Amino acid sequence: QVQLVESGGGLVQAGGSLRLSCAASGRTFTTYTMGWFRQAPGTEREFVAAIHWNGRNIYYADSVKGRFTISRDNAKNTVLLQMNSLKPEDTAVYYCAADYWGAGTVVAASYDYWGQGTQVTVSS
Repeated sequence: QVQLVESGGGLVQAGGSLRLSCAASGRTFTTYTMGWFRQAPGTEREFVAAIHWNGRNIYYADSVKGRFTISRDNAKNTVLLQMNSLKPEDTAVYYCAADYWGAGTVVAASYDYWGQGTQVTVSS
């Protein structure tokens, strides 16, 4: 069992930055590939970024590539999502997810545990 708690969401103007944090507790953090997903009202949950349990393989959605950076701190059981050059279309609830020994996938159903989400709103 893994518990995930996101923080760092908020309201920001277009072009601004936010850093999301996901704190994990429970089973060994280093055995989990960690992902970020987002969901806007009336849409399906979509993949944003993932970092493999090995810390070396990293994946991004095309829509955020070059603007968002995912990282993990295994000593603190934390995964971060640095979001720069934010756009109004980035507005959504952002979720942290954990995939036990995951290979790194964009499919939400592959992830075993989810946080409650944090709201990100980007104004134009």
